[in-house]
Amino acid sequence: MKKILVIDDEADIVELVSYNLKKEGFQVEAAYDGETALKMIRTAPYDLIVLDLMLPGVQGLELCRIIRNDPALASTPIVMLTAKGEEVDKVLGLEIGADDYMIKPFSPRELVARIKAILRRSEHQKPSPADEDKKTGQPLKIRDISIDKEKYLVTVGKKHLKLSATEFKLLVYLCERPNKIYNREHLLDAVWGDDVFVEPRTVDVHIRRLRTKIEDDPNNPKYIKTMRGIGYFFEG
Repeated sequence: MKKILVIDDEADIVELVSYNLKKEGFQVEAAYDGETALKMIRTAPYDLIVLDLMLPGVQGLELCRIIRNDPALASTPIVMLTAKGEEVDKVLGLEIGADDYMIKPFSPRELVARIKAILRRSEHQKPSPADEDKKTGQPLKIRDISIDKEKYLVTVGKKHLKLSATEFKLLVYLCERPNKIYNREHLLDAVWGDDVFVEPRTVDVHIRRLRTKIEDDPNNPKYIKTMRGIGYFFEG
């Protein structure tokens, strides 16, 4: 049973989200402020976190940043659920590390559908027992990037990176097809698959996040490059 942590200081929102998730078979726990949530996250792992931005104490954006900077927690999917609906807020939330961003008031059914889609993507990144038994040989290597798809490890030079499930899948897809240019729609189909809620701009956000992790100078990338007006490619 997948375990989800709902973090929101509004009790009625926590109750509404928890009810709909439990109805779908999820185990749900709740926190009403950032400090409590952080203690819970560091005590026991969660399969996904639903996070409000405006929290007492540690704010949602800061909590997201802490999670993404902690190697033990960095791959945990995060859905931001907030009343802050400006485009700049949404882009900032995605850039800091959210896997999805929903605005209040919201549809509980849509929230559950998005959570299921994100969990499917995350699950696809984990090696199955059968995969563990296969000896596929060497990791994928291109230039000074090494990707071990079985162990879910990425190394750039001597630097070990911690990527989210979507970032990992996006990097693998591009690295396996060096010098081929892909537009947003193609990458959405290839990486996000049946997650119909993802907007094309989300691709841009994840590319920027990848660049901040693998590039020495994200503003002048040497790996993931942009062909203006067309799309993105990994320069091999």
